[in-house]
Amino acid sequence: MKHLHISLLALLCCLLGGVADAGAQSTEISPYSRFGYGALSDNANASQRAMGGVGLAMRSGRMINFMNPASYAAIDSVTFLFDISASAKTLSTTEMRGNEKLSGKEFTGGLDYVALQFPVTRYGGMAVGLIPYSQVGYSFGSEIMNGTNQHQGSGAINELFVGLSARPFKGLTLGANISYMFGTLLNDTYVYAESSTSLFERVTEVRDYNLRFGIQYGFNVNPDNYLTVGAIYSPKKSFRGHAYGVKYDVGQDTKNDTIGYASMKGRYDMAETWGVGLSWEWRKSLTVEADFTYQPWKNVKYRLIEGFDQTTGNRFDNRWKAALGAQYVPAMRGSYVKRIHYRLGAYYSNDYIMVGDNSVKEYGVSLGFGLPAPSTKTMINFSVDYRHRQASPQALVKENYFQFTLGVNINELWFWQNKLH
Repeated sequence: MKHLHISLLALLCCLLGGVADAGAQSTEISPYSRFGYGALSDNANASQRAMGGVGLAMRSGRMINFMNPASYAAIDSVTFLFDISASAKTLSTTEMRGNEKLSGKEFTGGLDYVALQFPVTRYGGMAVGLIPYSQVGYSFGSEIMNGTNQHQGSGAINELFVGLSARPFKGLTLGANISYMFGTLLNDTYVYAESSTSLFERVTEVRDYNLRFGIQYGFNVNPDNYLTVGAIYSPKKSFRGHAYGVKYDVGQDTKNDTIGYASMKGRYDMAETWGVGLSWEWRKSLTVEADFTYQPWKNVKYRLIEGFDQTTGNRFDNRWKAALGAQYVPAMRGSYVKRIHYRLGAYYSNDYIMVGDNSVKEYGVSLGFGLPAPSTKTMINFSVDYRHRQASPQALVKENYFQFTLGVNINELWFWQNKLH
């Protein structure tokens, strides 16, 4: 049986590595992802997305909460979890250029994340997964003197993580993730003149590690009410990798001109992350959580490549997000309808990017369901969320998203051994 467990772990780890290439592809479609490192992820799983993206104080032995690694110790000693999610999103944009109102629609979708979790003794748990850190994806054009510009961007920075969590005494859990960060971001500008086409490409290649630490403490207020407080921290660091620019004439037999090739170390930073959450559970039926996350991006380093479009800029704002979510389960046992998990949530955030002197604000609302699979503890999670994003004080491009997420959280007793008497 022990060898079977090792074989299953090896098989799932191979599957995790096999989907890495798929996960490395961006599903972002926002013009705002042109700036900085693109659109940052908050790493909410499929069920947490339906709750406004909360999860810092969420602790359950039936789901993988990689937002806070302290949660892994909640798994019991006979459970194995495997979670995979995909999403599809539609984006509607509006923009005023002079007296002309421009609008557009985009659609994208793909794999979000994949993760697995299993117990390590009776007092701890371990998780392995592939999750996004940031994504770039956009395509739009503009007119210039004697020609046009076409701006395109693609790519993602992903994290392949391993996390451990322990429960030193009742109510308290501690955890940490260490991850390998990898990915390439491409920001292209095509210049179409009367007799030539030129490409200016900005390339960011990240190969680095990242750390996240978490803590959670829960206690009974009375027999009906349970409170959990959670917190996370990721330290500030300078990215490792390379950044450079490439210029060349499309369709002409000329050598590419690489500009500013340099190590990212000491030139491109990632801000530290602080987060705190408070969760209240009533009779194991109703759960309400509030989270707040803060990242001081204003003073990080972000080097420009000389000779390229300076409108990409290097001015950042401090990023913060406030979220509120709830889940209601009529009964953990009973009829199928009573075992459905009903979820909703909302959030408001100030993004880290700045466009000129404009900061970028975003808010959203979400709802979803957790549908139990027949005769098992496996859960099929579905959510839909609406997001609105625009710059302030000048509105620039207004974005309205609808995102649909489908996740499967497989819960199996793979570590349970039958005993014959």
